[in-house]
Amino acid sequence: MHDDDALPIKDRTAIVGVGQTAFAKHLEQPEKVLALEAILIALEDAGIDPSEVDGLSSYTMEGTEEIEIARNLGMDAVTWFSQVGYGGGAGCGVVGNAAMAVAAGQCNVAVAWRSRKRGAAASRPWAGVRDQVHGNQQWSRPFGLLRPVDEIAVLTRRYMHEFGATREHLCNVATAVRSHANRNPGAMMHAKELTRDQYMGARWISEPLCLFDNCLESDGAGAVVIVRRDRADDCRQQPVYIHSFAQSIPAQHQTMTNYFNDDPLVGPSYACAELLWRHADFGAHDIDVAQLYDAFSPLVILSLEGYGFCDRGEGAGFTDGNTLGLEGRLPVNTSGGGLSEAYVHGFNLIVEGVNQMRGQSCSQVEGAETCLVTSGEGVPTSALLLRN
Repeated sequence: MHDDDALPIKDRTAIVGVGQTAFAKHLEQPEKVLALEAILIALEDAGIDPSEVDGLSSYTMEGTEEIEIARNLGMDAVTWFSQVGYGGGAGCGVVGNAAMAVAAGQCNVAVAWRSRKRGAAASRPWAGVRDQVHGNQQWSRPFGLLRPVDEIAVLTRRYMHEFGATREHLCNVATAVRSHANRNPGAMMHAKELTRDQYMGARWISEPLCLFDNCLESDGAGAVVIVRRDRADDCRQQPVYIHSFAQSIPAQHQTMTNYFNDDPLVGPSYACAELLWRHADFGAHDIDVAQLYDAFSPLVILSLEGYGFCDRGEGAGFTDGNTLGLEGRLPVNTSGGGLSEAYVHGFNLIVEGVNQMRGQSCSQVEGAETCLVTSGEGVPTSALLLRN
């Protein structure tokens, strides 16, 4: 146990509202409108008027501006706003930073969100490859690693070589999250079952990663509302407490590739996990359900190790025996995650974590009281521990 006075974040704020738009390959609404829709749904869920919102938290890759959000929703003065970078690594970060601002009194009602229009091929940041060879990317793209999937494919091959993992283990991840999506009417893959034979016969995207190892490309948005604990009980929904929060950029980190580390397979999750668990009253083996960032299926395996659910090199074997399924030892990505619900830079994982703690998931884990939510593995990252 820890001295709560030394930990201003622990259980002092709660998520009291969540909202999501529809998810699809193409939605007509622009990114700003999707953001506004998701925020309004979340505020309605909490029973809080937009005029009360005085804190705003979003991704640097968000195409909307805070002044547009505040003006269009009819907010009064906003006293705190911030953005977090590194794409999929930012999801838990925007929520955790908002929680710290609320706990510190910088604002009273904070909204965190992600709106994303990436269903169309031309909207993806690697579509214009010749325009993307700069900064850190100059060390990988000229040599054929043109997309994130190419970079993760190299790490996956290294993992397979060192620890004997196979495509069967990647299949375990893909089929488990698809089974969850099949119970979720809002998932893009709701009506599409995935068999092991279908997985093994799928076309390569970047060997050893096939079509079903890759997240969806989606349009859509999600949002959450955060208040202090003393306000939470007066809101419309059961509060879900933010128990612990962490971010990390590990030493000598290289975005996506991590090739300059002494050990490329020790990614950002290790440093993030150390702080996350240090500030918590429970550990990995006390987690009832997890929402692990899954832009690519091998990232789930790396996160299982980084966050301490198993030892180094044991993540692949951990997935055997339907461990990640609804009745398994650790149900993972119970809405379908980025692989089968939608890919909005991991924000839907946060919404699903809240739904699990409320007992409102389409794949509800019976008696779940604790949930780990993680953001991007392979980039500067963040994580949340939620409890009911």
